[in-house]
Amino acid sequence: MVTLQKKSSKTMLPFSFKNRIAFYNLISAALLILIVFGIIYFIVSLAVNKDVAAVLESEVEHHQAYVKYQEGADVRLVEPNEWEEIEHSELEVNPIFVQFFDSKGNFYQKSPNLKQQNLTFDTVNSKIHYENVFLNGIPIMQVQAPLINKNKIIGYVVVGMSVQNQTRILNSLKLVIFIAFPVIIFALFFITRFIAGRSIKPAVNIISTTSRITNSNLSERIELPQNKDELFELSSSINQLLDRIENAVIRERKFTSDASHELRTPLAVIQGTLEVLIRKPRESSEYEEKIKYCISEVNRLNDLADQLLLLARFENQKAAINIEKIAIDEIILQILERYSSRITAKNIAVSFDFQKHFWINSDAYLTSVILENLISNAVKYSNQNGKIIIVLTEESNTISCAVIDNGIGISAENLKKIYDEFYRVENLEQNAAKGTGLGLSIVKRLCALLQATLQIESNKEKGTVATVIFNN
Repeated sequence: MVTLQKKSSKTMLPFSFKNRIAFYNLISAALLILIVFGIIYFIVSLAVNKDVAAVLESEVEHHQAYVKYQEGADVRLVEPNEWEEIEHSELEVNPIFVQFFDSKGNFYQKSPNLKQQNLTFDTVNSKIHYENVFLNGIPIMQVQAPLINKNKIIGYVVVGMSVQNQTRILNSLKLVIFIAFPVIIFALFFITRFIAGRSIKPAVNIISTTSRITNSNLSERIELPQNKDELFELSSSINQLLDRIENAVIRERKFTSDASHELRTPLAVIQGTLEVLIRKPRESSEYEEKIKYCISEVNRLNDLADQLLLLARFENQKAAINIEKIAIDEIILQILERYSSRITAKNIAVSFDFQKHFWINSDAYLTSVILENLISNAVKYSNQNGKIIIVLTEESNTISCAVIDNGIGISAENLKKIYDEFYRVENLEQNAAKGTGLGLSIVKRLCALLQATLQIESNKEKGTVATVIFNN
């Protein structure tokens, strides 16, 4: 049972992004509001106390003017009628309390409104100072100041003033702050939560849209927000990613369909040829002819399988590349040697003569695949008694390899499609030139992988120039 409770606690819904935004904003706002309220209360309290202190200071100066000094009598009021002022005789109407003490701190005289009460006298601190006390349950602020005559302290006056109204104002302000603070925080949370919900609505749309996208529904896209902010950039980036994924899936489906078709064709030819052979006895020459034909189809099938495996290997363009120093001219000589029988069969004149090595830093195998495809195309599509010229040139940090033939060439319309997978130019006069339609597609990808530049120029019935520019 305990285990089940632990699992259920782990599966609780997480704090939503909207609530987290509202909560974090609430914490910062609460601290800021608390600081502002504290400053307001401090300023009001300071202003109130300052006003009361100013009144008390004025009263001290006022009463000091009515005191004189007599030898042996310490302090004495100049005008006794001063006590008849209303603020000195009544307790409830703007009361000002005054009490005199002699130089030793003994009581001397006080205002009538004090009646049986006395103000507090501080025997320790003889300097002028303020303090808050209670008089008959009423909060007052009092100031104690020395009476000085001829640089001699002859007594002390203590003046007090009721701060009941001021205290009531500060208490009311404190109550308002205590009530307003949680109300503001509570309201701010829901307002922020509402605004956050509106702000992250595009993110909710992203989640909703992406959850609906499947392998059969890749055409759906996220609706872009009106405001061109970070969420707009995110939505746009995801749409671009979906475009790339959709294009990749379409290419994969087309490649799979074309590859299966291309593989079935030679297999069907071989099967049909063998079925015809076993229907009845035939001459040995006829068997030999059909077997050679099947062997050629098997070779074609092997070439197709090799090229499909090569495409699969470099499909993501992340295959390990072994960069080393290689001589292009030696690679070309090796390729020409492998194709010597085909070149001889078509009586093709090959022009390839160099006095030095042309070195580049690249992958030897991938470079060999690129050059072999270009040379094999030149041999395949050259006419009988044709001519192939291979030119290597070096310029600054690049080395160019141009393979030039005077074969059947390619029309401008077909030249745009030569990099498409399984695309072959239909030419009734060149039925013998069979291929897989993958060679130039492979060459294009490998050039991109090696950061080389591929350029192909061709004119129908005049020939083709294929150039690869390697960075040295």
